[in-house]
Amino acid sequence: MSVTKAARVAALKRVPLFADLSDKELNFLAGRAVPHHFDPGKVIFSEGEPCEGLYVIESGAVKVYTVSAGGREQVLTIEGPGGSVAELPVFDDGAYPASAAALSEASLLFISKRDFQALCLEHPQVALKLLKVVGTRLRKLVSIIEELSFTTVRHRLAALLLRLAERKGKRTGRGVEFTLTASNQELAAHIGTVRELVSRNLSRLQATGIVKLQGKNVVIPDLEALRAEVEATE
Repeated sequence: MSVTKAARVAALKRVPLFADLSDKELNFLAGRAVPHHFDPGKVIFSEGEPCEGLYVIESGAVKVYTVSAGGREQVLTIEGPGGSVAELPVFDDGAYPASAAALSEASLLFISKRDFQALCLEHPQVALKLLKVVGTRLRKLVSIIEELSFTTVRHRLAALLLRLAERKGKRTGRGVEFTLTASNQELAAHIGTVRELVSRNLSRLQATGIVKLQGKNVVIPDLEALRAEVEATE
């Protein structure tokens, strides 16, 4: 097996959809997967375009998003290595329901609609796993809709900072610290608002002492206070 094909097999093994396939089946799929490289910011596919297949993320990060008629972006999800995007339109013969772009340098494997459908016909467990993936994403979309409809910008921003602190933060003598790699514009796209409101609410959170910003470094002096802020602004 070539180094390139071996790398594709390894990438496919990391994807929950393909975890139960045999080495022979993974090799078959890897032989048909087409590698693509995307620079940061490069659009992979756009909402409304015909769906030709799905993508598996080998390395890097990909955001899936929609854009309103007024040009405002809403991030739906971010997928990293082992993730996959565009599974649903592979089956309903519709167009891509959202757009996808590389957040960083990203290497992806493209699997055509025909090959993926044939795989599911031969291995029904893949189709069952696909239902689980789609179900999880549907729950996440419902959660996004609820947040946008029923919560304030301050709540959504505080909740996002709490998630980042819990996932990326390290405890230091000053509290929980993490690096905020996203710009205020990107934060706005995550929580369904505009950059100006993100800046304003960050300033208010800093004024209360719940959050301290030092450039891109974020310090949460008291994680429980931030959690209480999230609960109080629901």
